[in-house]
Amino acid sequence: MIKKGGSEALLTALVKYGHTFSPNYTILIPLLHLLAKVGHKDRRIGMKAEEAGAVLLTLNLLKHNGQHARRTAACLWVIQVFCSSGTQYSCFCHQLGVKFISWGLTLKIIMAAISLNSNPNITFILNPTLHIVSQSTLLLNSSLTRKASTLNGYISGLLWLYEDWHSKDTQDVAIAIRHALLCCLLKATDSTAGRQAFLSPGGIRLLYQTAQCLVEPSVQLMRKCLPRIPLPVTSDQSAYSFLLPGTPAFPDVIETPGKSSDESDAEDDDLETDLNKLRLPPDPDRPKELLTQYSCFCPELSHDFQVCTSPLALCLVFVCVCAFVCMNELTPAILGLYKIRYGNVYLLCRCQTNYSATDSYFELLVPGADKSWRQSHCREILIRDVQPVAISPQSGSKLLDDNARPHRERFVRDYLLLERHGAGIPHHDPKLYCAVASKTKSIPEFSILAFPDFWGHLPPPGHQPMAPRKPNIQRQKVFEDIQRFLKTDDIINHVVFDLEDSNLQFQSDSLRFFSKFESGNLRKAVQVRRYEYDLILNPDVNSSQHTQWFYFEVSNMTADVPYRFNVINCEKSNSQFNYGMQPVLYSVKEALEGRPHWIRTGTEICYFRNNFCPAQGRRRTTFYTLTFTITFKHSEDVCYLAYHYPYTYSALMAHLKILQKSVDPAKVFFKQQTLCSTLAGNSCPIVTITACPVSRRWKDLHQLRNRPYIVLTSRVHPGESNASWVMKGTLEFLCSNDLVAQSLREAFVFKVIPMLNPDGVINGTNRCDLNSKDLNRQWSKPDPLLSPTIYHTKGFLYYLNIIGQTPVVFCDYHGLKEDPGYRTIPKTLDRIAPTFSFNSCNFLVEKSRSATARVVVWREMGVLRSYTMENTYNGCNQGIYKVCKYRMLLCTLALFTIHLVSGVQGVTM
Repeated sequence: MIKKGGSEALLTALVKYGHTFSPNYTILIPLLHLLAKVGHKDRRIGMKAEEAGAVLLTLNLLKHNGQHARRTAACLWVIQVFCSSGTQYSCFCHQLGVKFISWGLTLKIIMAAISLNSNPNITFILNPTLHIVSQSTLLLNSSLTRKASTLNGYISGLLWLYEDWHSKDTQDVAIAIRHALLCCLLKATDSTAGRQAFLSPGGIRLLYQTAQCLVEPSVQLMRKCLPRIPLPVTSDQSAYSFLLPGTPAFPDVIETPGKSSDESDAEDDDLETDLNKLRLPPDPDRPKELLTQYSCFCPELSHDFQVCTSPLALCLVFVCVCAFVCMNELTPAILGLYKIRYGNVYLLCRCQTNYSATDSYFELLVPGADKSWRQSHCREILIRDVQPVAISPQSGSKLLDDNARPHRERFVRDYLLLERHGAGIPHHDPKLYCAVASKTKSIPEFSILAFPDFWGHLPPPGHQPMAPRKPNIQRQKVFEDIQRFLKTDDIINHVVFDLEDSNLQFQSDSLRFFSKFESGNLRKAVQVRRYEYDLILNPDVNSSQHTQWFYFEVSNMTADVPYRFNVINCEKSNSQFNYGMQPVLYSVKEALEGRPHWIRTGTEICYFRNNFCPAQGRRRTTFYTLTFTITFKHSEDVCYLAYHYPYTYSALMAHLKILQKSVDPAKVFFKQQTLCSTLAGNSCPIVTITACPVSRRWKDLHQLRNRPYIVLTSRVHPGESNASWVMKGTLEFLCSNDLVAQSLREAFVFKVIPMLNPDGVINGTNRCDLNSKDLNRQWSKPDPLLSPTIYHTKGFLYYLNIIGQTPVVFCDYHGLKEDPGYRTIPKTLDRIAPTFSFNSCNFLVEKSRSATARVVVWREMGVLRSYTMENTYNGCNQGIYKVCKYRMLLCTLALFTIHLVSGVQGVTM
């Protein structure tokens, strides 16, 4: 019928019978119904109606028949068909608005047809009216007509219609129409001119008054039209800066922000399609002659495994080492130590060996050990056994130097508390941690320790369920924020903490904040209301981006009072905080009472876009707010709040020392070395773990030196502290006496680089190193000066490749490949590990990921099983741990390590 000109014939008939002085509705109503049915199939019906003059005619008929339900409905159905004519609609709407007074008046005509709420036939004409109002959003969203619609008062007309319907629709029978009007307004305010037109007639106040009982679009519209407020900081740049090698002392600060590597899901869709790149490994990025320097990181290949095994011999070694250092370095602390604790053994040693300063007996016990080796072992003994008073400014401790004089009282207090209460945390030694932290180098030269890091903590006593989310909690928080704009009587806006201003005076009635410690991140705190605070995070060093990680101290609170905290400069578009995740809190009072736990805490948690903008007009114009409410249990407590369980660089270095001390050197080969120095001068450790040979026979040594290698790395992104906890569990399991761990050590050599970004972790950054680069995007061509840890890790992997020891597995802990065997390990884990999901695995090679660890190690080193293991901040959404917090305990990590390796055995056999 359409092909034969049926639409044109019906339109001609409509014009003919509709233009009469007294239209015959007996003919017009069936004609309108037939036109609506036929026009629904005709994609050009709108243009045809415009050409035939049927558009204005239909609107006139609607205007004069508002009291007749059947006539009104027929006109509305035809107008709906005209509005649904695809590409012709914008032209139709434009002509409609120009030729017929205005689009606002057109909407009034349409709405007037159903303006009587007492009309019993209102539901009969509701659907076409709703569709027409919704279609009007296309006109208001058109770049061609948006400015004209604003200038001609369309927005004020829409606001008038919305207010009129809200006041008259007392029975809520036209909620859908009110929703459609809000959608029109939402589209109309996409432009700056549209938002200004919305604000001028009091649009925010109108919506705030009516939105308490309305649907979500009203809230979205208010949020969109709130004035943009610059962040209350002096600069978008980080408060910390670091002079990079080869850069001028005072560079021009001009930054063109790029997309974060994890900002857009679209970046994950750029699959690599060049088969040559996928099949052919590229040439090494450095000469092979430079790779021989990494031979020292394979001590298991050259070690002769002549170790002292008898208790008496070990004691004699200890005594000889102490005596050597005492006589050559005049160290009274050690002299008193060994005479008191090992006096009998020392006397026995002297009587039996006629010991002298030449240290001949020591040379007999440990052939080839030089002075530096003995001194380092003695210092380890000193760190382990010496009393706190021995740590002095002369020994390098920053905690007691002149710059830290204001904090000396607090430092001494913590030690007294330690002596009185005794933390007793497994695998943690506060005194050792203090000594290690004193050697850690930070940009701001941190002078004190956070109490949880010094004291230690225990895991929670049981599983923690995910936080339930109250209905409409986000709307409630948005309304409270909008009240800042409408009602300013209770707004304080007083700065109570500023990382860049140490002269701020504390207010007795406000919370106190502090973040100048390792891994801490809080730039500014502003008291907004009596019990509400805006928190601003510090961007990554030398950058103006990547604000997500926080870790700070808060004190001077009142018990049983709900405090609201708003982290207002987050950058991710969504967060696990919307799905049950909570911040973690550590209470000093609870710790002193024997409950040293990081506890998930906070209520009324939500994450949403706010109206703050960068202080200096960066291109990134969107910030997000993480808001949560905490009711503290104790008054005058000192608490610590963090994005996730913190794990500092000093904690890692202390943990490695404890592990080395805990293993049996006759059974476990544990060797910690320094892979390289970071930009700030901190050491990046590399650890070798394997089993010692059963004997020094050629067969046993040959078996050890032909064991396959497994390389594990972690913490390339400082904000992913959960990766370090996973690595901690892995290391503890590999060093344990578990039979499976013993089997693993006997079958494989583990090379572990537990922290690829020490500087970032130390200085509290979220994603980057001190060079403001994401190190996990530097693997393709790492710079030896600016990305030393990645450069030397890659060099070490190259070295393993050229000596024929290419790792069978590489796994980068965060939180492919040609051979189907790459799926074996994930499938195995999926079967036996309740917290692992094979369906969530991604085996694709995207261009945006081409410089990441897993892709480069697979492509350039030929490691077929190269993985990134993502660990959740929040909890599990499947399996037996569904709705429970993901506790990264030793058993879970053991499962991963066991089946990681057993999967490899299954593939290689």
